[in-house]
Amino acid sequence: MKLLEALASPTKALPVESTRTQTKRSGTFTRSTSGSQSLERGLQLLRSFRVGVPVLGNAELAERTGLPRPTVSRLTRSLVEAGFLAYDHESRGYRLTVAVLSLAQAFRYNLPGIDIALPLMKKVAEGEKINVGLAVADQLEMVYLESVRESRRGVFRRAEQGSRFPMELTAGGRAYLAGLSAAHRDIVMKTLAARHESDWAKIRREIDEAGREIESDGYCIASWQPGLTVIAAPLVAPDRSLYSVSIGFHSAAGQQQELVRRYAPMLRRLVDDIQASWA
Repeated sequence: MKLLEALASPTKALPVESTRTQTKRSGTFTRSTSGSQSLERGLQLLRSFRVGVPVLGNAELAERTGLPRPTVSRLTRSLVEAGFLAYDHESRGYRLTVAVLSLAQAFRYNLPGIDIALPLMKKVAEGEKINVGLAVADQLEMVYLESVRESRRGVFRRAEQGSRFPMELTAGGRAYLAGLSAAHRDIVMKTLAARHESDWAKIRREIDEAGREIESDGYCIASWQPGLTVIAAPLVAPDRSLYSVSIGFHSAAGQQQELVRRYAPMLRRLVDDIQASWA
């Protein structure tokens, strides 16, 4: 009888997990509502500006973003009215305003862990006269949060903060990829594959090799620029944010392996020291 009653009763729907709960469980931001396409496109325009390119016109912005000229024209007008872009009458183009600097400062001051890591990075750079960098991903590029190196006068300074470099071609970027979850890495790799065509098979092999190096040795190696070798490792913060730490050095012919053996233990120790200080 109880069995018949159970079969006859309507099936109770299982509770649906909220997107906030999914976000907390997975560590990946999840929402069921759709985003604003206009806002996303406007942010694409802002991302087009780089150091050394202070002014961009609508045609240049359209070329850099792949957006139609009429769309770019509407978006630049909105960004000017909102105070994020200013129109330069002499150059007939747009430049960023101080509002962007305020956002950058707010971002930087909300990362107190960087101030803790900086003295540790500086100690390594100062002792060995090498470059030490801490970077994070922004879409398909890596961005230096801090980069410490020696100037010609021997004075140490923070250099290249905010500079970007390719994720898929560099040691820092490949270390970051190795630190991602498998699901997140697959998404990024598919996007990178769409960017590259004939050369993707070679790049993919190098990325996979970097992942194996990190798994076995704790770091990967790449020489993206002539004469400069970089070794890098992923770094996970207590809040699960992912960074990459790198050591870069110039090496003459035949010196690379010797210098890698010298600096690799320093890199591994630096990662451990930063994680210990954050904990």
